[in-house]
This record gives sequence, structure tokens and C-alpha cells, in this order.
Amino acid sequence: MMKFDSDPNSGRIDITQESPSDLAEYATVPIAFEVREIARVSSNAPRAPLAADAVAVPYVKDYDANGNGPTSWPSQFDLSHWAVFVARVNGQRVGGAALVHGAPDVDMLGARHDVALLWDIRVAPAYRGKGIGAALLEHGEAWARAREATWLEVETQDINVPACRFYARHEFELRVVNPDAYPELPDETQLLWYKRLSW
Repeated sequence: MMKFDSDPNSGRIDITQESPSDLAEYATVPIAFEVREIARVSSNAPRAPLAADAVAVPYVKDYDANGNGPTSWPSQFDLSHWAVFVARVNGQRVGGAALVHGAPDVDMLGARHDVALLWDIRVAPAYRGKGIGAALLEHGEAWARAREATWLEVETQDINVPACRFYARHEFELRVVNPDAYPELPDETQLLWYKRLSW
């Protein structure tokens, strides 16, 4: 359990693990964010400071749009290899994280058992930047280490600069930059980050 430092009246951050079989409540925490910058990235400099350029017209990106949200996962994947964590402050759901390990139907794992995947991490807008994401990540890393994963992988895009900075701050290295990953989204570049898990 971690102290919620930004507002002493807000209580503590409680992280618990939930069953991945019912994701309707998990999905109530929005993942949408406003795109204000695009990261300038290179896989040749995984630890370089992240530079970004402002977009001409900010816009909202919602990863849950178009039927891709958490409630669609059970119809797409075998969730028996997944873990779902929820963050609460004063009993209120304010964040969540979903991780995967050893799942043969998740292509990003490449059938590797030394890699766990941070599939999703979300924090309610009013609580972003206040330690919720870090607390969820800490629990996710512990779950991955318990399964003997030595690496934690996460995917994001160059349009999600706050996420890129979050991962860099938490010792992830940018290993893959793929501008052709999303034919339906030609203006977005896939970024794959990896963190070596300590024991």
C-alpha cells in the first residue's frame, strides 16, 4: 500500500488484484488523453532524453474507442494468463493495469516465457501524475517477477508523450520504433519499451 502524497485528504492508494473475467468495472476508468505533442524517437538511442514537437491542433485519443476496450478482451483472448489490478483511493476506483505472461494467443510475447507484457495501464484524469500509475506498475512488476519473467514489455505510440515519459522515468528502454505498424493509423508510430526486472 502506498501513501497518496498529492493531497493528504485523499487517503491511501490501495492496489488489489481482480479476476480478469469481468472487465466492465475496469473499463469505467477512462484511458483517453489529449494529444498535444508527438515524440521524436529513435531506437538507436534508447536512453536519450525524449524530445517532442507540438501538434498544430490538439485532439483526443481514446484507445477504448471502436470496440477495442477491456470488455472486448474476453472474446479475443484466453484470459487465464492475464492479471488485472485495480487502484482505489478512499474506496473509489481510480486506475487499473492488465498484464499478460505465457499466453500463446498474444503475438507480442513471441512465445517467450522470459517476457511479461503490460497490456494496459490507465488512471482517471483527475488522478494522473499523482503516483497511481507508479503504484500499479510496481505491483505489475512484482507479478511478472513471480512468474520468472526477466523483462517487462509495453507498447505505446509516438503520440502518447506522457506515457513515453512515464516509461522512460521508470527505467524502460525504447527498443523498437515501427512507423508501419498501424496501416489504419499512418500518422502513429509504434514504440515498444522494455524494462529489465531486478530480482
